[in-house]
Amino acid sequence: MDGICVPRRGIRGHCDTWIGNGVPAAEIDRAVAFQDRWGGLALPPAPAYEGGPRILDADCPEGSAAEGWRFPAGSCRVSMAYRFMIGPDGAFGIDAYCWTPLHASTDGWVESLALAAHVGRWAKTVTKITCKAVESLDLAGYEPVPEVQGLTDGWWRGRDSLIALYRGEAIGLYAPQCLEGHVYGSLDEWGLHGG
Repeated sequence: MDGICVPRRGIRGHCDTWIGNGVPAAEIDRAVAFQDRWGGLALPPAPAYEGGPRILDADCPEGSAAEGWRFPAGSCRVSMAYRFMIGPDGAFGIDAYCWTPLHASTDGWVESLALAAHVGRWAKTVTKITCKAVESLDLAGYEPVPEVQGLTDGWWRGRDSLIALYRGEAIGLYAPQCLEGHVYGSLDEWGLHGG
């Protein structure tokens, strides 16, 4: 509901050049499939990662058979120490000092943004916590929200609250001080689950 489609950039015209530069055809096909499905989707800013990519947009795959192939998922909204990428297994993540998958797929990233937008409208309280306070969160009684396909990041649903944990920068930048959690409290059934 908060995303809009803008004209997407065609990447098919670059395929011959990419193959000439040693990129396997199968990896180019992955990038083209991503662009066909997600290219041109402008999403609202994410609550973390300085808002995430402005517009989902594939580009030339990079990597090797040994390390795996990744391709860019879209340009950052602000200057960042990492890029948003799609990994060898289709995971959506960040490429900083190391590859850090955040969600098992782009669907998971988009679901996470949709959940953040929804719960941000309905929560009566939002508490942001960082560093060691994140590690001390007690998730007993909470269940993971499967739609976000969380790997490094994730969402948990409780009786009347939702918790989002953002661990990607802490892992990818080797910066534990970047751990971040958002606790959305005093939610009713609509706030917890939507329609």
